Amino acid sequence: MLAARNITLAERLDGVTAALEPGCITAICGPNGAGKSTLLSVLAGLLTPNGGEVLLGDTPLAALHPRQRAKRIGYLPQEPVVAWDVAVRNLVALGRLPHGDRGRRQVAAAMETLDLLPFADRPPSQLSGGERARALLARVLAGEPEWILADEPLAALDLGHQLDLLRHLRREAEAGIGVVLVLHDLALAINHADRVLVLDRGSLAADGACEDALATEVVERVWGVSARWIGDPGARALVVRGCSPSTKLR
Repeated sequence: MLAARNITLAERLDGVTAALEPGCITAICGPNGAGKSTLLSVLAGLLTPNGGEVLLGDTPLAALHPRQRAKRIGYLPQEPVVAWDVAVRNLVALGRLPHGDRGRRQVAAAMETLDLLPFADRPPSQLSGGERARALLARVLAGEPEWILADEPLAALDLGHQLDLLRHLRREAEAGIGVVLVLHDLALAINHADRVLVLDRGSLAADGACEDALATEVVERVWGVSARWIGDPGARALVVRGCSPSTKLR
């Protein structure tokens, strides 16, 4: 379990409490500035809250040595920086640093999963945005973490690679890994996540099964639009008709 207990952080989060379960995909959604990336950084141990705590199992996250935390939690920021323009295989191998080994098997598996083997010897500067995003995610997967925390990991990917990545993350969840994704695309969240946390101005506005947490009344209240879902479960699409008459846009 990865649990946030009454997390408060300098006008960005206000008393957020949620217990995330391994073996499922949890999506964190909300409007711009709602606190999604901040919450993910707190869950990863990269930001220290002013109040409350994060628990990894029964252990406070703050009590873990950074190496131990890095072994157990793989984190992909929204705008990751590539400090060295090394070959992709070496970039992915950096995910093994907390383990102190080269992990050739794990590196090769991560690259194969994300269709990166043809680019193994190419530096990131010669990759497209989507290819670079896949290489950075492969670096996380190579570390074989218990939890995968990714901030907008699908944003730079084309539709085919989005679906491929979501299928892989589903396999990771089925293997018992906890997967937490910040997503702006509500259709991707409702169709592919098991649970959704909706943040609104730093507070938890909804938490539960996708169909409940992203119900039209929640979308109207939090995003300030009039909308409805169409399609069957697993293939939903959100039709936005305009600004909600009952909600003032921010």
